[in-house]
Amino acid sequence: MAEASPALRKPVFTKVSELRPGTNGLSLNVKVISTKMVMQRGGGGRPSGPQARQMRIAECLVGDETGIIIFTARNDQVDLMKEGKIVTLRNAKIDMYKGSMRLAVDRWGRVEVAEDSTDITVKEDNNLSLIEYELVSVEA
Repeated sequence: MAEASPALRKPVFTKVSELRPGTNGLSLNVKVISTKMVMQRGGGGRPSGPQARQMRIAECLVGDETGIIIFTARNDQVDLMKEGKIVTLRNAKIDMYKGSMRLAVDRWGRVEVAEDSTDITVKEDNNLSLIEYELVSVEA
């Protein structure tokens, strides 16, 4: 192996207030404010086929000192999203749902409970998920 592997970049952490529609590759440190299970199915029914796996989706309100946003946790991520915990979201992205922003981490990202859990004072009066966006086409 003559070529050296590329050096890993140090992540640049983003604040909640800096999130914009359509962005991805985000790293954030956020505090979990609340968790609500919105869908849970599978696990018990048919033992084979594509529906055999259990599927869980929870909407979690997360935030930092600049604002709050809804994070959509899927499957194993749901277990990590406990109220009051500080979590690190790596390679997160913004999904649009009914015109509002939702934070999500897909299979190429990572959700971890932060080791250095310095408490975050959350600014709850700036909820970015309540802002409704509209796609406007501009003709040149």
